[in-house]
Amino acid sequence: MSNESQDGKHHDGDVAFIRSLAELLNASELNEIQVKREYGEHDRLTVSLTKQSKQVHYAAAAPSAAPVSAAASAPAPVAAAAPAANDDPASLPGAVTSPMVGTAYLAAEPGTAPFVTVGQSVAEGDTLMIVEAMKTMNHIPAPRAGIVRRILVDDGTPVEFGAPLMIVE
Repeated sequence: MSNESQDGKHHDGDVAFIRSLAELLNASELNEIQVKREYGEHDRLTVSLTKQSKQVHYAAAAPSAAPVSAAASAPAPVAAAAPAANDDPASLPGAVTSPMVGTAYLAAEPGTAPFVTVGQSVAEGDTLMIVEAMKTMNHIPAPRAGIVRRILVDDGTPVEFGAPLMIVE
């Protein structure tokens, strides 16, 4: 896969994006994901992932390069006891989870105050953070009024669909 467009501009985020899609496919009941990113008239990324048994196969192509296929092994099963419900933040009643794969941002811009802090009261609908997905900033609203008890992600952290972001009780 070429990560360089015809004008020499690199799309370094494409590799992380493809890995996130492969992880999403492995963690879900989906069997296939297809995505097309348009960067410009002659610059695009097309990704097609298909789940086959315990492996994810993906291919990515750019107009300036021939398609390349590669396989990413599914993560090995963990041979440990399942954690108790209290150990998993996503199982808590106040868990706010990510509605998409992307990058979590705790503030509107670098260097500015975060949307919320631990111990802060929030009203239903208040913006808790932003998850950037495919260059779109998606505001994550508080699903209910309450107090922010825990923030489970750091600013700029990649998140997956369904990942717990914070606890609001």
